[in-house]
Amino acid sequence: MHNYFLLSDTEKDLQMMVREFMEKEVAPGLGEYDEKSYIPDEIVQMGIDMGLHCMNIPAEYGGMGLTAREMSIIREEIGKVDAGFSVTMGNNCLGVTPTMIFGTEEQKKYVADIVVPGGFNPFCLTEPQAGSDATAIRTTAKKDGDDYIINGRKCFITNGDRGDIYIVFAYTDKEKGINGGMSAFLVERNLPGVSVGKHENKMGLRTNSTCDVIFEDVRVPKRNLVGEEGKGYQIAMKTLERSRPLGSATSVGICQSVIDLCIKYANDRVVFGKPLAAKQAIKFMVADMEIQTQAARQMVMYASDLIDHGIYDGTTGSCVKAFCSDTAMKVTTDGVQIFGGYGYSKEYPMEKKMRDAKLFQIFEGTNQIQRVVISGNLFKRS
Repeated sequence: MHNYFLLSDTEKDLQMMVREFMEKEVAPGLGEYDEKSYIPDEIVQMGIDMGLHCMNIPAEYGGMGLTAREMSIIREEIGKVDAGFSVTMGNNCLGVTPTMIFGTEEQKKYVADIVVPGGFNPFCLTEPQAGSDATAIRTTAKKDGDDYIINGRKCFITNGDRGDIYIVFAYTDKEKGINGGMSAFLVERNLPGVSVGKHENKMGLRTNSTCDVIFEDVRVPKRNLVGEEGKGYQIAMKTLERSRPLGSATSVGICQSVIDLCIKYANDRVVFGKPLAAKQAIKFMVADMEIQTQAARQMVMYASDLIDHGIYDGTTGSCVKAFCSDTAMKVTTDGVQIFGGYGYSKEYPMEKKMRDAKLFQIFEGTNQIQRVVISGNLFKRS
């Protein structure tokens, strides 16, 4: 178990509260939840009761009002036990961010009044033909008097079936493209024309629900427009810049849990008459895991501190996201190797760690897209 330094008393209390909850309430049934691809509603409710679904909603609106640093500590702790549950809780923070940053005072209160008591606010950007290329979305919002009529299909939406209100990105003027043509809207689940489509049968993060959300002639009042009309793409990108470092804390949690599991297994497993841990090859593999994990953790904490000081650097966010998720994939793959055949068996927890780690290289922009962002920003400066 990693020893944390320089944590405040508040940060230590949050860390221990979440650790105890995950180990006591989530870990015992995790094998069944993963196999059947669900998480009991009562466990989700426990997370809600702890405020894990509204960590970044300011206290003045009833949320926890946590710092980015505090949220990263919490998400690492959740990720140590189950990355899927971290995504379930953490993605609600992603969903409320556009409103909390760009919304009116009335919109902020409205969303908080839905989310804080236990509501979910999914982030609806991705579409079947528009993953990393968000400019390719086809969802439209046509002006009709004082309303907008939204039509489109969003896919891979985290918590889509749990949604009470969605933040939806749509073209209000396709000809203008992303420079003035895309807008963001708050869309209530109970509006006529809103429905949930197919659920994804995923390789990993199976305790988290992912599904399509469909909008068919959904009439949305003008007051639900978040920010200015035509600024939707910029709102989406600014949101992701803030969320990528925090989501990366889950990757760090996966890494730390793999190190802990490998140390225990290597000490207990006897080969050729000696513990596996006596083999230098194994020790060096675990040492490399520790080197990479400590580096990833420091990147997350640095980026979190920047956010807490009002500095939102897209290059840093992309670096953190790419490095932490690549590290998680490397560490979990080596973890399976150390466990040998048992690492490939669902009887042991290691294969789930590897399955869960993979998606962090893909969502919120693939790591190839992160490299496009990083290199593009670097060469702009030259």
